[in-house]
Amino acid sequence: MSEKSAMAEELRKRILKAPDAILEDTDVMRALAAAGDRARGENVVDMRGIAMDRLEARLDRLEATHQTVISAAYENLSGTNQIHRAILTMMEPTDFVDFVKTLCGEVAHILRVDRARLILESHQDDGSPALSGLDGVMMVGEPGFVRDYVTHGRDISPRQITLRSVHPEEGGLYGPNVHIQSEACLIIDLGDERLPGMLALGSCDPDEFSPSQGTDLLSFFASVLELHMRHWLA
Repeated sequence: MSEKSAMAEELRKRILKAPDAILEDTDVMRALAAAGDRARGENVVDMRGIAMDRLEARLDRLEATHQTVISAAYENLSGTNQIHRAILTMMEPTDFVDFVKTLCGEVAHILRVDRARLILESHQDDGSPALSGLDGVMMVGEPGFVRDYVTHGRDISPRQITLRSVHPEEGGLYGPNVHIQSEACLIIDLGDERLPGMLALGSCDPDEFSPSQGTDLLSFFASVLELHMRHWLA
């Protein structure tokens, strides 16, 4: 028996001993199917092979969809935990100044944004001692400021949550020396007898906030923030 024949006989024995190893190897099965096609010639159409190719393509698509769903579920769980941590941290301060500093500091860090600004509308600039020490994290705007900022001055009803890109000339709200490229604007309803407020979250990442993203978690965060702000301003 020649060396080639001996190798073929040894391979045959291995296949007969463990056929599952061949059936479970996708690359080997593809090679065997391709060899069979070549042996039949170009004028023979293998309908079974065509069906198998289509089933394999469909399986690949299903696996890709499965991975996408799993990734989305993990991302949603991570986002939920992030919002919960931010809310618990927001509720720790025992006075209003510390609350605002925590909101625009540690909470903003948990939410992975580069800048956060709390804006309250007022008929006059409130220079009371309660607001001292909040430069750079909180500002007081004229009545209508929040609506004009969110809608860019258009005559439309603003949504509670607005996610969008920010042009360089629009980033002045966040202060100098920071290049904000996307933002989330959370409108805060402070009650029937009070002017609204807004928490602006700015990111240097242009893809951090976009209109195509979901807003459920930020809506929940904004609702808790509203209740907490009403408590502090009562």
